[in-house]
Amino acid sequence: MSIVIPCLDEAENIGECVRRAFAALEENGIAGEVIVVDNGSVDGSGELAKDAGATVILEVRRGYGQAYLTGFEAAGGDYIVMIDADLTYDFAEIPRFVSELDGGAQLVMGNRMDSIHPGAMSVLSRVGNPVLSGFLKLLHPTLVGDAHCGLRAVRRDVLRQLDLRSTGMEFASEMVIRAGKVNLDVREVPIALHVRGGESKLSPFRDGWRHLRLILIYSPNALFVIPGVALVVLGALVIVLVFAHVALFGRAFYVHTLIAGSALTIIGTQVVGLGLCGRAYAVYVLGEGDRWIERMQGRLRLEHGLLLGLAIASAGLALVGIVVGIWIEHGFGTLGQERLAIVAMTFLVIGIQVFFTSFLLSLLGMRRG
Repeated sequence: MSIVIPCLDEAENIGECVRRAFAALEENGIAGEVIVVDNGSVDGSGELAKDAGATVILEVRRGYGQAYLTGFEAAGGDYIVMIDADLTYDFAEIPRFVSELDGGAQLVMGNRMDSIHPGAMSVLSRVGNPVLSGFLKLLHPTLVGDAHCGLRAVRRDVLRQLDLRSTGMEFASEMVIRAGKVNLDVREVPIALHVRGGESKLSPFRDGWRHLRLILIYSPNALFVIPGVALVVLGALVIVLVFAHVALFGRAFYVHTLIAGSALTIIGTQVVGLGLCGRAYAVYVLGEGDRWIERMQGRLRLEHGLLLGLAIASAGLALVGIVVGIWIEHGFGTLGQERLAIVAMTFLVIGIQVFFTSFLLSLLGMRRG
């Protein structure tokens, strides 16, 4: 087994962390190693860890995730325990995590939320952690209640499946999201959170944003498809209302209302296209499962998208022809067909978007093999 500890300027704690890690191994008869990844400390943390008996690896590229990725490469154990270097977690809990792995779990997460010692977590984090974990659970298939706990254990043989890439604090969220996407056996163990030693390196707003950003990036539906569809529906509704108002009352809203409806529809179509490309990228490039994309792959081909785009664009061109014809009839004078021209432009732009988005989806699909 390997205990991996990322470390950045933790001179007050790192020696004690290493000693407690070895004690947890020896007292429970577990054969293992302790690896400290020195993430560019300037306070001698690396030397202190080495003096305490740990294998120290220098990783000058800063980042919580980067330190762990480097530690994973160096780890030789079949099980890898991840734990912070600030003494907030009890090293005596490690055997419980090992026991879960022995029982078939592939990823074991600690859950701190029911046992936080006074002063161990700021008020902002007490609110932010459950909110972010809840948002993650809403968008991704996981039952993990504390997605950002720094004490966890993973089987080394599933790291390739996880294919982790984040280098910052969002690494914690990525591991949970990826575990859900590849259907790992994930279990939670309730643990206590103690007051840290030394100064915290966390930046609540910056690190919180990094977590939120990653949660959204891994969910093209929430980031693109749903907002895009909402924009298309809203824009189309505005356009219909404008023309309905003309038919019923003989007069229209200001033309600016129609322009707004057109803009919403065009933007929404583009955003939906980006979402579909994001889902296709996840399937064909990252190897994730997406039943809808895989089902559509068997039913729809590039030509279907091209024909749809050409049909919509042709409708737009036909309307442009009508507008030009009216203009000619009026002797190239004042046109007075602003509403029809806006609708024609809307159809033309959407048709072009659909046409070229179909090519991009096909290009991503070429990676399917």
